[in-house]
Amino acid sequence: MAETPTIRTMSRADMDLAIGLAAREGWNPGQADADSFYAADPNGFFVAEVEGRPVGTISAVRYQDDFGFIGLFIVLPEFRGRGYGMALWRHAMAYLDGCVVGLDSVLDQEPIYRRAGFVPAYRSVRHAGRGGGSMPQGVVRLDQVPFAEILRLDRQCFPAGRESFMRAWINAPGVSGYGVMHGDRLAGFGVIRPCAEGHKIGPLLADNADVAGVLLAALAAAVPGEQFFLDVIEPNAQAAALARSMPGVFTTVRMYAGGAPDTDMGRLFGVTSFELG
Repeated sequence: MAETPTIRTMSRADMDLAIGLAAREGWNPGQADADSFYAADPNGFFVAEVEGRPVGTISAVRYQDDFGFIGLFIVLPEFRGRGYGMALWRHAMAYLDGCVVGLDSVLDQEPIYRRAGFVPAYRSVRHAGRGGGSMPQGVVRLDQVPFAEILRLDRQCFPAGRESFMRAWINAPGVSGYGVMHGDRLAGFGVIRPCAEGHKIGPLLADNADVAGVLLAALAAAVPGEQFFLDVIEPNAQAAALARSMPGVFTTVRMYAGGAPDTDMGRLFGVTSFELG
């Protein structure tokens, strides 16, 4: 019988281990994701150890409004099949007790999460593009946008408030962000960050496809010649149309336990992160 693992809350230093494991799995994390993720919920990241050696990780970020999100669920290949993953899972779900819980699953793992009580809500497709073009008119740098407006629009499209995370996310090293203002109101904003491979866009939130298209052009112009990725949810047909010229390279399914939250998917043109929602 495998030894029972010790599960503890990660320190900030442990986050580098989790991000490194994600990179080894081919998940292509952002270069500064560790700090931003940790800011979301410093108590929501866990590592399993056997005889002091890390064997797996999981995140169970508890946002405001009793919403949680599971991610970074990785057991090192040489330790799989010994029950360590189940121990991590139970620990994470206990931490999120009382929450509606979301996660993004790869397609072949969907049946496993179904058995754990999660219900599919929709699929997301990762599209690959190439940066370039000129900066469009009508956009402003995100540091010129009132932070309260960023939080307002993000809360329309995400199931919970996440002020600490968003503040860290948009100010992380290497990040470029742009917004479109209609008077004093933010009509849309987007962020692009450097990753292990290329860049990722997310979130990309906008009142309509026209605003989203302007923001996508601005984000592409910020990384000339570089590859970027955009994660688009299938329920937003306008977002799918905007990404149609970019090939799809990866598909996930968003799943919830406790009921799907009510969010404005029509304004969601690019998912923030498959790890944190």
